[in-house]
Amino acid sequence: MTSAAEAAALGHAEFWDERYSKANDEKPTHEWFRDFQSLEAFFEKHLLGPRKPESSPKILHLGSGDSTIPYDLLKRGYNNQLCVDFSSVVVDLMKSRHAAHEGVNWSVGDVRDMPSISSKSVDVAFDKGTLDAMIHGSPWSPPDEVMDNTGKYMKEIQRVLKDDGVFLYITYRQPHFVKPILNRNSEWDMQMETLGGGDSFEYYGFVLSKATNP
Repeated sequence: MTSAAEAAALGHAEFWDERYSKANDEKPTHEWFRDFQSLEAFFEKHLLGPRKPESSPKILHLGSGDSTIPYDLLKRGYNNQLCVDFSSVVVDLMKSRHAAHEGVNWSVGDVRDMPSISSKSVDVAFDKGTLDAMIHGSPWSPPDEVMDNTGKYMKEIQRVLKDDGVFLYITYRQPHFVKPILNRNSEWDMQMETLGGGDSFEYYGFVLSKATNP
């Protein structure tokens, strides 16, 4: 498989089913785009601080894979979390791995279309690698498939978020390429932070809220 084909394959469940079928039962296959400890300052600013666990904010993890972040948040008292992933293999794996934990629910689903989630019901949506998996091809002129998939995804996040909700997105992609994909219809108010940590290349944290005057 060529690198271009590999990049395109990331957007399909079959690729991830095969990957997760080889997973160790106890450890994540890979914690994409930083672990909780590396992102704690970002979370403190945009989740842990403004949305205390006592208020039971609904947190939606989009394409959560086998990340440990939902359980890191659970340890801090956040017990109203939903993880959606289109790989039934990883959903079954995580249900089994964390069967003793209440407060984090798992569901097989396509993040571009989540009819089981009510409109304006989510306080915080979180993405760490899912949108990136939909992106391939030229960053200057993304293929129609990329624009279609990412457009559906962003529209669905807009639908499920409460009016005062936030979408937190972690990426390694250059902001000038990502911003047009995130906000092509000017429906969001958007902030961006460069995440420190001394890695060989930078990561970026985006905070999106519904635009007051779209």
